[in-house]
Amino acid sequence: MSIFEELESEVRSYSRGWPVVFDRAQGSWLYDESGKPYLDFFAGAGALNYGHNNPQLKQALIDYIQRDGVTHALDMFTVAKRDFLQSFRDKILDPRGLNYKVVFPGPGGANAVEAALKLARKVTGKESVINFTNAFHGMTLGALSVTGNSMKRGGAGVPLVHATPMPYDKYFDGAMPDFLYFEKLLEDSGSGLNEPAAVIVEGVQGEGGINAARLEWLKGLDDLCKRHNILLILDDVQMGCGRTGPFFSFEDAGIKPDIVCLSKSIGGYGIPMALTLIKPELDVWEPGEHNGTFRGISPAFVTAKEAIDVYWSDDELEKSTKAKGERIAAAFSGIVEAYPEANLFAKGRGLARGIEFESGDLAGRVCAEAFARGLLMETSGPDGEVMKLLPPLTLTDDELTQGLSIIDESVKAVLKK
Repeated sequence: MSIFEELESEVRSYSRGWPVVFDRAQGSWLYDESGKPYLDFFAGAGALNYGHNNPQLKQALIDYIQRDGVTHALDMFTVAKRDFLQSFRDKILDPRGLNYKVVFPGPGGANAVEAALKLARKVTGKESVINFTNAFHGMTLGALSVTGNSMKRGGAGVPLVHATPMPYDKYFDGAMPDFLYFEKLLEDSGSGLNEPAAVIVEGVQGEGGINAARLEWLKGLDDLCKRHNILLILDDVQMGCGRTGPFFSFEDAGIKPDIVCLSKSIGGYGIPMALTLIKPELDVWEPGEHNGTFRGISPAFVTAKEAIDVYWSDDELEKSTKAKGERIAAAFSGIVEAYPEANLFAKGRGLARGIEFESGDLAGRVCAEAFARGLLMETSGPDGEVMKLLPPLTLTDDELTQGLSIIDESVKAVLKK
């Protein structure tokens, strides 16, 4: 592995925790170059909701490439884009009563967030944006300005301005009513709070520590934004595309955000793709005012359409995801109860789950033990104190059983020491 040490930047991260060379992947499994299998409860940080090299998506992609379908087309009209948009409208937007225009902002989640922030400021003429404690929205400067993690913010090298953090759900453990502080600042002319263009929020904070907002909290935030004429941006980059059960993490709250950011698994196959969904009245862009060379990669349109047609023509995947999530919740509750002295806390929704430990060292050691036993999972939270699970939504019941067994063994190996 010397070439990686010699040539690749020190900024690499995941490879430090998993120091093997991976060669092949299928479904819920990664294989290193010696053929050793690893059960993947990381799934490309949520970019592989339908598993590695999903055979139905792969065949659609192969067929498209073999017929010399257009690969790169900027924002030109293509058959692949048209087919994707039709499936997205017919099977995702219309059944949910959602009326959005689609912006293709670039290949990644940060692109979707940057477009949302720019548009909110253009529409309202205001600069300030409200974000939340422990939020993560990306690594570009605008996205970092609304991100909470101090280490990631510290990498910016310039002041991160025009954003004000507010407490996320349960930040004060119920010590004060929801939005008491936020609404007081909005209504007090002496508070010093700049009038915000928008609020940006995650339905479940993934990188922030698997913090799942209560549905009533999300509904309350939506109501607050409506009362104060503030745009609501819902960042569903990691928690969309079925991660929490429904296609969008906000569906069960009964809200319709003004702007929605999607990426990661929207491409279906792990191919870069991002969408910024905007209510029609917000579509005030001038032609080319927001653009990018890779804002429409046709192979991603092909696999995205296939994923929607295969998995979102009915509610089977949603029901399966919720059921598997409940299995994990029950198993994690058992672990918490087995080690009362460790002050563990189980958290999450759907197939975004975690256990919070007293320190990042403990959570990291559990993940290391799991890796030694053939399971990939990462940590998250301000200090890496949360053992985080994002398995493919398509994993089998047997794979889930195997993974939970490894987790149980790994927690025992660390806490019994």
